[in-house]
Amino acid sequence: MKALIQRVRSASVTVDGETVGDIDRGLLVFLGVEKPDTQIIAQKLLNKILRYRIFNDPAGHMNRDVAQIGGSLLIVSQFTLAADTQKGLRPSFSSAMPPTDAEALYDFFVAEAALVRPVASGRFGADMQVSLINDGPVTFLLSAD
Repeated sequence: MKALIQRVRSASVTVDGETVGDIDRGLLVFLGVEKPDTQIIAQKLLNKILRYRIFNDPAGHMNRDVAQIGGSLLIVSQFTLAADTQKGLRPSFSSAMPPTDAEALYDFFVAEAALVRPVASGRFGADMQVSLINDGPVTFLLSAD
């Protein structure tokens, strides 16, 4: 499981012209689910995201996590994070979890996040348009390990 996280001032996701999720200050989380992923891995990654200190303290240093700044999460499924790009000029998605299983794990991740932070989300498998005001910009690629 991989998460591309971006520190944002605001972010939203739209499907068919309808805004299905939006947040103010917080983290935009693009979540990629791979074949070996489990609920335990999802919980480890979520804990890492929630505790990752990428927000500025009063001195301007990245010492605060999303809870410490009162931020929210916008979680968007992105199977392309599971792509193998090592060979050739076309990505392979053989390591991505099958859609039905991936959707269940994505839903689990969103539900677990909602227990501790305000959460909005995209729509799994939909053609989504994501808008954001990246704060920094600050972007990190995380895994559960």
